[in-house]
Amino acid sequence: MYSFKNDYCEGAHPNILQALIDTNFIQETGYGKDQYSLKAVQLIKRHIGREDVDVHFIPGGTQTNLIAISSFLRPHEAVISADSGHINVHETGAIEGTGHKVLTMNTNDGKLTPKQIQNILNIHTDEHMVKPKLVYISNSTELGTIYNKEELVALRAICKENDLLFYMDGARLGSALCSNDNDLTLNDLPDLFDAFYIGGTKNGALIGEALVICNDSLKKDFRYYIKQKGALLAKGRLLGIQFIELFKDNLFFELAEHANRMAAKIQKGLKEVNVAFLTESPTNQIFPILTNEQIEALKRNYDFELWKKVDESHTAIRFVTSWATKEEAVDQLIKDVKNLI
Repeated sequence: MYSFKNDYCEGAHPNILQALIDTNFIQETGYGKDQYSLKAVQLIKRHIGREDVDVHFIPGGTQTNLIAISSFLRPHEAVISADSGHINVHETGAIEGTGHKVLTMNTNDGKLTPKQIQNILNIHTDEHMVKPKLVYISNSTELGTIYNKEELVALRAICKENDLLFYMDGARLGSALCSNDNDLTLNDLPDLFDAFYIGGTKNGALIGEALVICNDSLKKDFRYYIKQKGALLAKGRLLGIQFIELFKDNLFFELAEHANRMAAKIQKGLKEVNVAFLTESPTNQIFPILTNEQIEALKRNYDFELWKKVDESHTAIRFVTSWATKEEAVDQLIKDVKNLI
C-alpha cells in the first residue's frame, strides 16, 4: 500500500532530523526565545526582504488560522472565505468556536474574486448582521489551484477600499510558489497581505508554520494570544531549528518543486489515456475522475481521498504528492491506472 492521501504521511527531511540530533544536548531558553528560533526569524525576513514584519512559529495550520483570525477580529466581525476553504471545511468549526462567523461563497476553482467579496459586503449592511472584516484565502487552494499576482492585487484593492484585512493560509505556499504557472515571490507577499503564513508541516518539516504579520496594528501582544490558545511551545527550538534548515539554503523550494514534479508526472500520464480532471491543478494536489469500479481496484494498492461524486458511476479522487514521494511509486501508479483504463 502506497499513500497519495496527503503530503504529511512521511516524517521530516533528513537534514531536519540531523539538525535536531546535532543540537539535542545544547541547553536553550524556551518559548521561541532560543537562538535557533531567533536565527530562523532573521532568515525568513531575509527571504521576504522585509525587516518590519513579525514572525511567529506555531505548531500547525489550524492553530495558526485559529489564533491569527480570532485575535485580529473584534467579537462582531466575520471572515469571508471560499466554500472550500480550510477554515470552513476541515477545522471542526474552530473559527466559529471563537465566535466569528465564516461567510462563504461558492467557487468552482477554490478562488475568491473581488465580485464575490462585494456581493457579501452588499448583503451585510448594518449592526443586525455580522460585519465582514477579514478575507481568507489559501494559496495553493484546497483544489490545487493558485492565485496569480494580478488576482491578488485586485483582491488587495477591494480589501483596502472596504477596510478589510487580507489573510493568506500558506499551508502549501511552497507548492504554489514553485508552480510553473506562478508569477509571485515571497518578496511580493508583505505588500499584498496583512498577514500570511509559510507552511512547514506539508513541506518537509515534522511540524510548524511561520506566521508573518505585516500590518503594524495586528502585532501588539500577539505572543499573549499564542500562549492563551496553547500553541506557545516550551521547546520552541524544535520549530526554529526546522525553519533554519528549510531556509538557510533553498531546501524549502527544492522540496516543493519535487512534490510538484511528481504530481505533474501523474497528471501527464493519466491524460495520455484521456482521464479527465476535476480542476486544472499546477501544484501537488490533482483530482482525476475515474469510474467507481476503477477506484475500488486502485484502493487495493493505494491510499487516497475520495473527493467528489461526479455522477452515478464516476468520482473525483485526490492524489497528493510530497517532498518524499518516490518516482518509482509514481511510475507504478500511472501504469496501474493505464491498465485499468
